[in-house]
Amino acid sequence: MITASLDLRRYTHEDLPQIRQTLIDVHADAYADAMDDPFNQRFAWFVDHWGSKDGFACVMGYEGDEPVGYSYGAPATEGREWWREHLDPAPEKSRTFALSELMVRPRWRKTGASVQLHHALLASRDEDLAVLTVDTGHPRVQAMYESWGYRKVGEDQPFPDSPLFAVMLAELPLT
Repeated sequence: MITASLDLRRYTHEDLPQIRQTLIDVHADAYADAMDDPFNQRFAWFVDHWGSKDGFACVMGYEGDEPVGYSYGAPATEGREWWREHLDPAPEKSRTFALSELMVRPRWRKTGASVQLHHALLASRDEDLAVLTVDTGHPRVQAMYESWGYRKVGEDQPFPDSPLFAVMLAELPLT
């Protein structure tokens, strides 16, 4: 499958009512084998949480009318960048974009869709840094982010029922 023809569409906080169900449906497809996990069952809450933030940005990729996947996040609140606790000393740069989700439906995995969605989301950002978390149980996903310029700076388990996540940080713009 060639993803060079992905139709990349950009959305903001104002668009959330129109894209919310698509975000949830793509997640259900991407995590079909893990939807019995209570953490995954709360995904709609995360969509609403991130989508309500000022500066929320989403890039969704389509092949025809079919959603392939998406990437979304929002600027971190300056002075409250939670990732700083993992670095001593923390970088002088502070403006951070928090990448919350990068999700590609199974049929389009390993096609280059993820890099297109990720890079399209971050290409227009004016923050200094990007931060994300990745399940430590998925070392290949962590390696993918490292190949894009991220480095692991720590680990975090933000919720009692969440996986242990690697905290990853990159300087923007990505090279």
